[in-house]
Amino acid sequence: MLSAMNKKQVIFLFAHQDDECFAFQIIANELEAERDVWCVYFTDGDAKSKSSQRNVESIRVLTGMGVSDTRILFVGERLGIRDGELLSSLSLCESGMREILSMVQNVGAVYVPAWEGGHPDHDALHFVAATVIEKAGMLDRLFQFSLYNANKLPKPLFRVMSPLENNGDVLKAAIPFAQRWRHACNCFRYPTQWISWFDLFPLAAFSYLSGQQYFQLVGMERLGSRPHEGALYYEVRGLANWDNVKQDLYRFANEEDVNKHPIV
Repeated sequence: MLSAMNKKQVIFLFAHQDDECFAFQIIANELEAERDVWCVYFTDGDAKSKSSQRNVESIRVLTGMGVSDTRILFVGERLGIRDGELLSSLSLCESGMREILSMVQNVGAVYVPAWEGGHPDHDALHFVAATVIEKAGMLDRLFQFSLYNANKLPKPLFRVMSPLENNGDVLKAAIPFAQRWRHACNCFRYPTQWISWFDLFPLAAFSYLSGQQYFQLVGMERLGSRPHEGALYYEVRGLANWDNVKQDLYRFANEEDVNKHPIV
């Protein structure tokens, strides 16, 4: 049941369990504003049968922050969308997203991983979210947060929580001193992902300890172009290449008749 107080609802769209680590202060600010925060995951979180463990990790961290466990939904697991395969499940993802929007009324803001070439699942979720949210007439309420990207860096280096200039004006969320340490420490609470966080943690912790979290509005015009010049991070890691990603997104855009911004 939605809040009887008719508070505005806020939806965070995540590809994987632990993506919330890159939006901790935004989540904290929305909770402090007494909005109902929904956290929705669009893949099963792990192709190696660890999805249930990853669900528990995310639930533990988010409920510790104040998110209700009834507002944490694992749509991707229910729909059978595997970690790393969101690009091949774009229509399923869209259906799940429309279901969420039909269920959650009075939406004040939606947050989604940035269009940045970090992980193909992140960019795929961003593309579907922008498509669905624009059709719902809420594009002015759709925001993006950076996870990681390789913009202007030599291989194999990457940036964490660093917004791309091409994505537009940067909005800032100040992080109180006590919250900085809490956010940094929460990144340790995902034992199934310790290998990934071995590389990510120092940069994520530095970003939180710096006292600012950044986010940006989503613009449809960005969906027509490569996230940034040079090698994308998912290309560096061998997860995908832009040409294949572009083809999958183009096919989905044509199927949904939303090809207003040709992909180049």
